Amino acid sequence: MTRAMSWSEWARHDATALAERVRAGEITAAELAAQTRDAVVALNPTLDAVVEIFDDVVADPTRDGMDPTGVFAGVPYLMKDLGPTLKGRLQEMGSLLMQGNRAAADSHLTDKIRKAGLNIIGRSTTPEFGVCSSAENTICVTRNPWNTDYTTCGSSAGSAAMVAAGATPISHGTDGGGSIRIPAGVNGLVGLKPSRGVFSIAPGGSDLSSVVSSQGCLTRSVRDTAAFVDACRGGAPGEFMPYWTADEPYVDLVRRDPGKLRIAMSHQWGPYSASPEIVAELERAGRFLEDLGHHVEWALPAIDFAAAYQAQTTCYITNFAQTIALLLEPRGLTKPPEDKVEPMNVRLWAAGIDATYSERTRMQLAFNTASRGFGAFFETFDLILTPTMAKPTPPIGTREYLTVSDNPSVHDWFANLWAIFAYTPLSNLCGIPGLSMPFGRLPGGLPMGIQLQTRQGGDGLLLQVAAQVERALGGQWNGGAMPTHHVTGL
Repeated sequence: MTRAMSWSEWARHDATALAERVRAGEITAAELAAQTRDAVVALNPTLDAVVEIFDDVVADPTRDGMDPTGVFAGVPYLMKDLGPTLKGRLQEMGSLLMQGNRAAADSHLTDKIRKAGLNIIGRSTTPEFGVCSSAENTICVTRNPWNTDYTTCGSSAGSAAMVAAGATPISHGTDGGGSIRIPAGVNGLVGLKPSRGVFSIAPGGSDLSSVVSSQGCLTRSVRDTAAFVDACRGGAPGEFMPYWTADEPYVDLVRRDPGKLRIAMSHQWGPYSASPEIVAELERAGRFLEDLGHHVEWALPAIDFAAAYQAQTTCYITNFAQTIALLLEPRGLTKPPEDKVEPMNVRLWAAGIDATYSERTRMQLAFNTASRGFGAFFETFDLILTPTMAKPTPPIGTREYLTVSDNPSVHDWFANLWAIFAYTPLSNLCGIPGLSMPFGRLPGGLPMGIQLQTRQGGDGLLLQVAAQVERALGGQWNGGAMPTHHVTGL
């Protein structure tokens, strides 16, 4: 089969570089789509990361309204099977309950993505309703392209696997507690959870009604993430909150280094701390930033971490209970059918469906207290540096983190999640940005993320620092290594 470029040449291009070649007339958007489709067809039997390819959009990239003059000029893009909807397309949310569900309209962000020139060519895998840490159920078992014995984590599982494997340089993710940053970390990618009030989730939700969840993307380069934020940010008519703006485009900001920054570093967050091999990589990242001219010291926000995690657990239980209830109602159901909804999600619904306003009020007060604590901390420090995860990547089948778990306690199940994903959820609680960069490596060779967090609206600073690190590494994230399952092996 004749392709527009060899796989080795393809792998050297990020989304920005592919778009430049389209604008130069060297390649077409249809050729890009066909090459990504070929990669998915070859890799998906092993990785199980893509639910569906839209063959009609591969054949005609402008069919659904993609703007070929947008910054990404037709670069292929996978949409996580959760979050923004695509009119007339299936959205099944990783659940047997939702099989055959079709969206009635595009989301506001869908329109932004298409206007940015991204060609949405298919759906990527996610765990049921995006609740758990890995896409492993009766519908899919999404595997890590670096070592298929291990998970991609989640919930942006399929997007992370396919971007890491080189099928496409950019794809969609959502992050309600780390679901962009965690799979970015374990798959060797750049993953930004933006500030609350950057990307819209209209019309089905808002930053008021869905306070912890953010939209975003997974990429292999900082400039691609910067370009995505520039093109897709902004609220829809009727949004409750003002939306953050930037003094200059992030694609321009990331071209120059920041001044000397005061960076805190920590791995001890309340009751949770990182395993020794992860602490060693965190310390190496701290030294690296010092060598770039920044001041780095051990420091921690003065907040009640236990109360914050408890509030985050309340938020998850009550939010997901209502999400499930709203999916049941149009199907004429009053409770989740146990043959179509996974056991932990059934328990989660039962635990949260009758929650009181008083419980939510206490949760919101804890959110406020934690947010003020982080806000005060960032008056002294510019950034805080942590691992992305506290423990190594779990092997496939580690049931304690899955919604197929037989743990009878929803609260104990969430406590297990916080023990491994300690460093990501509080930025969702506070609405601050967090970015996982693929700086670390685990002893067995799997990638390991290092996370930067900063004050609300400081997304550009995170991207600027990550770009400085990327340049200092000669553009070689992951030491230049490639996953075992990658397009260059096709």
